[in-house]
Amino acid sequence: MTQTTPSQPPSPQTSVLPPTAWIMAGETSGDGYGASLAQAILAQDPQARLRGMGGVRMREAGVDTFVDSTELGIIGFWECLKHLFFFLKLLKRITKLAAEERPRTVVLIDYPGFHLMLAKRLHALGIRVVWYVSPQVWAWRSGRVWKLARYCDRMLCIFPFEPACYAKTSLRAEFVGHPLFHILAPYRKNPAQRDPNLVLLLPGSRRQELQRLLPPFLQAAAKLHRSHPHLHFHIPLPRKAILDYAQELARLVPEAPEVTWSVGDTREWMTRASAAIAASGTVTVEAAMLGLPVVVAYRISPFSWWMASKLIQISTITIANLVCERTVFQEVLQSACTGENLCHALEEILPGGERRQQTLEGMEEFTRRLGAAGEDVSLNVARIVLESSPAPSSHP
Repeated sequence: MTQTTPSQPPSPQTSVLPPTAWIMAGETSGDGYGASLAQAILAQDPQARLRGMGGVRMREAGVDTFVDSTELGIIGFWECLKHLFFFLKLLKRITKLAAEERPRTVVLIDYPGFHLMLAKRLHALGIRVVWYVSPQVWAWRSGRVWKLARYCDRMLCIFPFEPACYAKTSLRAEFVGHPLFHILAPYRKNPAQRDPNLVLLLPGSRRQELQRLLPPFLQAAAKLHRSHPHLHFHIPLPRKAILDYAQELARLVPEAPEVTWSVGDTREWMTRASAAIAASGTVTVEAAMLGLPVVVAYRISPFSWWMASKLIQISTITIANLVCERTVFQEVLQSACTGENLCHALEEILPGGERRQQTLEGMEEFTRRLGAAGEDVSLNVARIVLESSPAPSSHP
């Protein structure tokens, strides 16, 4: 992990005021939400001083990042255990900095494993904590709602069914809307003409995901191309480093078909393609909002999968399926995530496929249920972050 420290933080003795807010994001999707929030805060208060943990998007939006989160996206129980000492060291460093800087509000965006530990320490320091994007307490470890209620001041939910999860606690939880509606508005208003022969492979933004998903994705593409030679395949990725890594992996798949690659333009390609295979996660929400039929795929370590099977309380991991209470996107998971199975599922959602119309209707229903016509969610969250609150005391 690369840590970015554009400038040394001012000491408590020399700074006139503490930072207006820290914005903390640990993954690619959170970096995007954090960037939109930073822009909204600065639009309402140009003098706001924003610091935090994030990636390229947050830095471009005006956040002074003291931790670069680009490579913090670690998935699976075993994988997190292997990095435990690293995260504990990072937690200690951030807690010490929080005690020195005394930010007026800390916004924790998703990333629950790490952020829940941080919230406990921030609460002990008397620092206001706003949690943005609720942990999936409706899916697993529902008992976390009591810890969240103890350590957080506000819970800002992006799905309408989530506030009910906190109803028995004292935590003020509210549905603020999904930030992707505003972020994706330009793509939704001016969609590109879809190419019926273009298929996307979206294997994720983490190295672990690429290791486990890119080979079967390429195998599925090769098999599909043999029966549909008119199809062509494209892989858009978020960063050049990830692109280089993915291309190295692709060279190890002997049956891989010819594919094209690009960096930083995934959403543009999602408006042009006819269908896709996608790693489970935020990209599937984006696909539903942009009207792109996808097959949802995922694989983690056998130990992590076994642990998840003991803890997860829902029958699907795909948000569109949960919101619509039916199968919008078909899932191909773990041992079933093979080139053959992905090929078959993808064939069903291509133009003329037997599940395509059902998938298109499901995506429209998903968009209606989340309320696409709502206001800019980031502006709403920014107002909450900027609400007057007592300045933090000089000691815990």
